Amino acid sequence: MLESQGYHLFGEHKHSATKRCLWLRRALRGGELCYKGKFYGIASHRCIQMTPSIHCNHECIHCWRPFIDKNEEIIWDMPSELIKGVLTEHRRLLSGYGGSDKTDHKRLLEAEVPKHVAISLIGEPTMYPYLPQLIDEFNKMGLTTFLVTNGTNPDVLKAVRPTQCYISLNAPNKVLYEHVCQPEGDYWENIMKSLEIMAKANWRRTIRLTLIKGINMIDPEAYAELIRLAKPDFVEVKSYMHLGHSRMRLDRGNMPAHHEIKEFADDLLEFMDEYCIRNEVEISRVVMIGKKESSYNCILEV
Repeated sequence: MLESQGYHLFGEHKHSATKRCLWLRRALRGGELCYKGKFYGIASHRCIQMTPSIHCNHECIHCWRPFIDKNEEIIWDMPSELIKGVLTEHRRLLSGYGGSDKTDHKRLLEAEVPKHVAISLIGEPTMYPYLPQLIDEFNKMGLTTFLVTNGTNPDVLKAVRPTQCYISLNAPNKVLYEHVCQPEGDYWENIMKSLEIMAKANWRRTIRLTLIKGINMIDPEAYAELIRLAKPDFVEVKSYMHLGHSRMRLDRGNMPAHHEIKEFADDLLEFMDEYCIRNEVEISRVVMIGKKESSYNCILEV
């Protein structure tokens, strides 16, 4: 099923995957970059989107990825094998662009030397037991790393050293969290611990809110209280997108417009005096909140 949807599985035990994203295709044809480019300077055509674990301990109602059965015991591949596999598959993903007259060949040459790894494709990456070592190896290769996690494994967050880490915060309280994320266990206290760990971490810290109109787009004060636990450098306030498998659970009306996302960001800021809106990308329906001090540089050296 995953392969038919464009996922490239790699490694001996096939628990890891990469996939060509919409923004990579657009960038290779000379088009615009994704919002990470505008916010943080990440070039979409030089970005590898991957996961070391296609499995997840959540079944979020807004997730547009398929849920993968994990009843069988997983045998985990070592980081060196995953790095070799993902680089091979990345080159394979690019291989069809060279013969097209629509391709920006300068960008294609750049894409063959990736500079960034987004560990955020599908599943929950902190379920992979060697994640700290994997990220360290990417870092040694000179690649910047963005890790996106649901925060359910705080012990892993203590050990990882990504360039930037996101915790997805999808509800302002435990009851709504259990409805939205449908966790396989009682993880709320783990998420609170992860927010506290983030506050003390040396990597760049980001909280992401994925807002679903009519469901979790409520109580900005409670969200702000949780965000303060993490003391993030950035908060991304982003719309749920009515795509993929989420369409079986939610309606198009659950997708907020960009102006509604911006209004919610403004509501958050009523309770977050040290932050302000730093950027936004309307096509992606996302607003980036950052600390007010103007000397803080959002753009990474990539």
